[in-house]
Amino acid sequence: MSVTIHESWFKQLKKEFEQPYFTALRGFVKAEYDQHVCYPPGKEVFAAFDHCPFDEIKVVIIGQDPYHGANQANGLCFSVRDGIPHPPSLVNIFKELNTDTGAPYPQSGNLERWADQGVLLLNATLTVRAHQAGSHQKKGWETFTDAVIRKISEEKEDVVFLLWGGFAKKKAALIDQKKHHILTSGHPSPLSANRGLWFGNRHFSKTNELLLSNGSREVDW
Repeated sequence: MSVTIHESWFKQLKKEFEQPYFTALRGFVKAEYDQHVCYPPGKEVFAAFDHCPFDEIKVVIIGQDPYHGANQANGLCFSVRDGIPHPPSLVNIFKELNTDTGAPYPQSGNLERWADQGVLLLNATLTVRAHQAGSHQKKGWETFTDAVIRKISEEKEDVVFLLWGGFAKKKAALIDQKKHHILTSGHPSPLSANRGLWFGNRHFSKTNELLLSNGSREVDW
């Protein structure tokens, strides 16, 4: 696995790529992709970074690991390729978006349109073996993505972090809350949403209110 990532991110993360853990992670991922079907496709492993340069980050959404079904994952958390049926969590995200902002329910589940506006759609683990959820966890990706969150916290100001569910909420410990904004809620998965922990969080409109108050352009969700 070669590291091809947007130049703005390479400058920020160069030291991470040189760490022993990342060398081991790269070897593990290369072997997995050589021997098994894995997602997302190799050229999209760092898609979240390529669509959202470091200098343009306004919002960070944190997921856990990529979808593990065929043709779903495209390197952006919660996102699927054009034409792919929307997974349950994404359905609930779009339902909340519609209720919150009045925006129509999107036809496409491809969230590149968000990423291109400065929304970093970051999974904690960036790869997965087909049909084996969590199969690439605890191999080094979390160390890398935690370093990404820390770097954003240290180098940026007034970024809005959306932490959905217990796993994402733990990442709050990496964020300087004096410099940034954190919105939390339950996870959009049916298990959480159906218990009343997701719907009504109004995170999309609240994010735009925070961005406008900081002099940033709001996101066209």
